[in-house]
Amino acid sequence: MSVRLSVDIGGTFTDVVLSQSGALTTVKVLTTYADPAAGVMQGIEDVLTRAGVQAGEVELVLHGTTLATNALIERRGADTALLTTAGHRDALEMAFENRFEQYDVNIDRPRPLVPRHWRLGISERVAADGEVLISLDASQVEEALANLVEQGVEAAAVAFLHSYANPRHEQQVAEIVLRNFPQLALTLSSDVCPEIREYERTSTTVANAYVKPLMSRYLASLENQLRAKGCGCEVLMMTSGGGLTTLQAARDYPIRLVESGPAGGAILAAHLADQHAIAQVVSFDMGGTTAKICMIDDGQPQHSRAFEVDRSYRFKKGSGLPVRIPVIEMVEIGAGGGSIASIDALQRVQVGPESAGSEPGPACYGRGGEFATVTDADVILGKLSPELFGGGKLQLDVTQARAAVQAQVAQPLQMDVAEGAHAIAEIVEDNMGAAARAHAAEWGKDVQGRCMIAFGGAAPLHAAALARKLKIDRVLVPPGAGVGSAIGFLLAPVSFEVVRSHYVLLDALQQRVVDELFADMRAEAAKVLSGAGETGAVMEKREAYMRYVGQGYEVAVDVSAMQTLAQAELRERFERVYRQLYGRTIPGMAVEILSWTLSLSSEQAAQVEQEQTPSAPERALEREVTLFDQGEPVEAFSVFREALEVGEQHPGPLLVVEEQTTTVVPTDFAVTKLSDGTLSVDRTSQT
Repeated sequence: MSVRLSVDIGGTFTDVVLSQSGALTTVKVLTTYADPAAGVMQGIEDVLTRAGVQAGEVELVLHGTTLATNALIERRGADTALLTTAGHRDALEMAFENRFEQYDVNIDRPRPLVPRHWRLGISERVAADGEVLISLDASQVEEALANLVEQGVEAAAVAFLHSYANPRHEQQVAEIVLRNFPQLALTLSSDVCPEIREYERTSTTVANAYVKPLMSRYLASLENQLRAKGCGCEVLMMTSGGGLTTLQAARDYPIRLVESGPAGGAILAAHLADQHAIAQVVSFDMGGTTAKICMIDDGQPQHSRAFEVDRSYRFKKGSGLPVRIPVIEMVEIGAGGGSIASIDALQRVQVGPESAGSEPGPACYGRGGEFATVTDADVILGKLSPELFGGGKLQLDVTQARAAVQAQVAQPLQMDVAEGAHAIAEIVEDNMGAAARAHAAEWGKDVQGRCMIAFGGAAPLHAAALARKLKIDRVLVPPGAGVGSAIGFLLAPVSFEVVRSHYVLLDALQQRVVDELFADMRAEAAKVLSGAGETGAVMEKREAYMRYVGQGYEVAVDVSAMQTLAQAELRERFERVYRQLYGRTIPGMAVEILSWTLSLSSEQAAQVEQEQTPSAPERALEREVTLFDQGEPVEAFSVFREALEVGEQHPGPLLVVEEQTTTVVPTDFAVTKLSDGTLSVDRTSQT
């Protein structure tokens, strides 16, 4: 494609990137909460004007959004009902029946998306092997749906017991809805999550139904506005698994759009790691609302099929709403530029997870914000140029930033404003470091010694300091880092993953049955790719989810290269993955397979070049600034990124300024501009 648009809606900023045969033009605008499409269209208008491109020349639009995530977190979805097997309507609220915080007697569990009076038990029963034990009572379904519609229910989720083994009863409900209640937005568990595990399957189905009307309206509105502007091209959506999918698939499975923006950033980091032949990478994406950290080995980010939305306890696994979707595995914490700083009852500085967002935003935005945030601290510490922020479109008010930090952090702790700002920066960096180490350990990995790839509007400001805490000696900041996730969309393939639960002991595995299963899954995935216009060669990946008999969780084993599923080889592959994750295997223990996945992907998009920005003479001038480095004021230079010459090393302290972000090079680091425009920030001394 010669002209492509990429749009990423974040919690604070909406990023828009236009690619013309690989050359980039980028724009960052504040996210408009009341109507996210308004910010998107404003960004598109700005980037088209800046690039001198007409809307009709755009050949493809790529889009990622936090709308589904925010709807789940803020409980702004549709009035939703759940139809489930009689006697099982409380499974959604009982969850795992565990205590994720065992010492808290007032434990705060996530509130179900569906209230109990809209969770209805239907007379039917299917056994685990798919045998129908009790036929569906169609008249009960019709009566229940009629009552729900009368009460104003807009969406319905259907999750019958063992429907992954036999979906017929759920399909019968779909026929009734289509015939009598077509206004209902319907989601079947056998469509969205045909996997074993009742609670996770039900939770995923309900979450999909809950956001489906909202996402359908938004996507229809955006498509209509793009058409009205003259963009008559295809629109593809970024998914949490790191691939692009069609608008129709996004409407059917909007839950797969959760974490779509961060996935784009991981794709960019993986591309850069591969380009620079770096085997072990940790990607660091810090925007206005959150920070995301992902482990990337041999050019591939860690993938998973489980994710939690809206954790009520910070970092606590099990405290959120579980969804079973393909997702790039990463840790996300409330540590962005807009994260709010405060003092707790023990006189400790706390940062996040609450964020000032874009409305009103940090105090320094001058839009009515009164809370001290990380961005306010960065301004006080000299990391941001007030007159150059956002390309000069948003002038930062240093006086407002100082007043907020003074009132909410410095004064309560009896310190000066600079010390208060330094405390905010230290805490947020410690939080991110702790999250990175915990995430790596959970997957049997280590952060120390890796290369960090930093992107997002706030990440280059904190990357070197975070690297120092994690004992990392090298940080790469790619071109266009401030809009890194949107650039990642341009590199992502069109892809779709299908899952099926089919339980079998490894010793009883039958090749014919598995072949038929994969053929059915491939047909479903191919239909989505065909809808996106991908009719050429595709890459196919197959995985088996395996565990030792009696265990509660399984590991993913890649079986793509296996022509026949020989039991000995399959066990060897399983034990290799198991040993890498847990450090040992269990000799003589039988192995079982619970689920299978198949994904189809198009060829990855061609690489993109750095942003083409004219280098006016005044933009090459260096300026002296005062930068607080490790709490001490030092005299530093500020230089525009395009003024750096390839191959020249510049020691810190230094600020490398560009339109959407600034790279801070501390005293013990030096920066070199590489041939592809990437900044390499390397440690020169150990402190």
